[in-house]
Amino acid sequence: MKLPDSDKLYTFASLSPYSPRQRITIKAADLAFYSLIRSIGNTVKFEVEGIANLESIRSTGRTPIYATWHDRIFLGTYFLRDQGIVFLTSQSFDGEYIARFLQRFGFGVVRGSSTRGGARGLAQMVRELKRGAAMGFTVDGPKGPRYEAKPGPVILAKKTGEPILPFIIEPSGFSTVGSWDKLQIPHPFARARVIFGKPIYVSETAGDEELDRKLRELQASLDDLTEQGIEWRRQF
Repeated sequence: MKLPDSDKLYTFASLSPYSPRQRITIKAADLAFYSLIRSIGNTVKFEVEGIANLESIRSTGRTPIYATWHDRIFLGTYFLRDQGIVFLTSQSFDGEYIARFLQRFGFGVVRGSSTRGGARGLAQMVRELKRGAAMGFTVDGPKGPRYEAKPGPVILAKKTGEPILPFIIEPSGFSTVGSWDKLQIPHPFARARVIFGKPIYVSETAGDEELDRKLRELQASLDDLTEQGIEWRRQF
């Protein structure tokens, strides 16, 4: 749900901190990724498993904190488009063009990461989530290690009482790029399996021990969903 007084989350940030050459590169990368994701995403046939896990959150009036792996951002962006979900992106050159193509798909963007501006970004996510905007994390970003969940969603769940919803999207065929996350670029006209895991709730009074346990639960859930996706893909 897009909130009227949070429009700044859904609009491009100024590129004034960047050099003229960097500005051109950011705009070109933004448009290239947007065009590629939309053109391929339009051809992909999605099938969804575990939708009851998402519906169980919504039926109780709660708001999900979506959590997935960084290498699934391509199809995740297309599948979850135009729902006003707010994602955390890094305060960096790469983070800027990622923020822009996310916003083109109707996402909101909070700037911050585990390395730069993380506390400020998380505080803003807490405010927006309490006002009803769903949140999203690529939990092993912005730079890995790959498939190693970081605690941001767990901390956010503690501070708001809202549940984490782990999910993965597995395409039947894809290529990867040479980035740290081995980003998946699905083949045109591929099928894709969207799998939602069980919601993870964190007590608002959780101490370090419970937070560690919930982070391990999130890791285990995403590991299991990933294995389910790989097993599904083996049929093709």
